[in-house]
Amino acid sequence: QVQLVESGGGLVQPGGSLRLSCAASGFTFSIYGMSWYRQAPGKEREFVASIGSGSVFINYADSVKGRFTISRDNAKNTGFLQMNSLKPEDTALYYCNARRFESQYWGQGIQVTVSS
Repeated sequence: QVQLVESGGGLVQPGGSLRLSCAASGFTFSIYGMSWYRQAPGKEREFVASIGSGSVFINYADSVKGRFTISRDNAKNTGFLQMNSLKPEDTALYYCNARRFESQYWGQGIQVTVSS
């Protein structure tokens, strides 16, 4: 059974940090590219960051560059999103995505709320 399970979300004050994890199972995670997306209330899902299967190709949305860091540990079938200097506008449901050509999987999403 294919699964992507996010963890590490929660409530944090502006300027704080969170580290999201995405645990993969049921498929060969190491050959898939991995991305993070987010969706705020009333808005469309948007791209946050992506990392290639070998951690060579990494991209970020302009809105998170310099604050977020994407990484992965293929030996543990897990991806990460380190989020620093969080802002209220980062509040959203964050989704993990694994993709290889036409094959794509999504996690169920995890809430991140940035508020004082």
